[in-house]
Amino acid sequence: MRLLLVEDDPVLGDGLKTGLSQAGFTVDWAQDGAAADAALDCEQFALAILDLGLPRLEGLEVLRRLRRRGQTLPVLILTARDSTGEKVAGLDAGADDYLIKPIDLDELAARIRALLRRAGGRAAPVLEVGPLRLDPASHQVELEGQPVNLSTREFSILQLLVENAGRVISRSQLEAALYGWGDSLESNAVEVHIHHLRKKLGSDSIRTLRGVGYTFTR
Repeated sequence: MRLLLVEDDPVLGDGLKTGLSQAGFTVDWAQDGAAADAALDCEQFALAILDLGLPRLEGLEVLRRLRRRGQTLPVLILTARDSTGEKVAGLDAGADDYLIKPIDLDELAARIRALLRRAGGRAAPVLEVGPLRLDPASHQVELEGQPVNLSTREFSILQLLVENAGRVISRSQLEAALYGWGDSLESNAVEVHIHHLRKKLGSDSIRTLRGVGYTFTR
């Protein structure tokens, strides 16, 4: 899933971006509040991780503007500000979670997954559709009880399709959700990944609606 990380500390930001990427997320990184506000206004993200003490525009104002636009994506505040008053202000401004630095990366990834589950309207941590079982935490997939080895991109596409089983997801939606700033994207990248998934899961597992998109059918 594609995340927006908003952090002005270059060392911490680089570490978080690297760690979350290794955990399977696509991470775009904005280093000031104005850049974050512009990105959130015109691009698609699954979740934002927001520092409060930002140059050009305070994190709390970024959050307020986001909610005034009616955007509902989950926001996790990650800050060194630890007073009760600041926590209350952040949550009341529309944040979905509030964490104090420094943070363990495994805990951060787990909280992100929990927020994404809640945003998707599901409680179970593991996705199961028919004979397919997908675990976002461990990045493991089983089909009829047998493990299936997937690349990072294949797993991400499958997760998005399974989370929306029965609904059609367009190629542009897949690209927007999975490819961040600076990622090279060939014109047929999604089709190639879909082809590989069908070879591993069965040719009838993903249906193409020509000119519309893809849907998971198991």
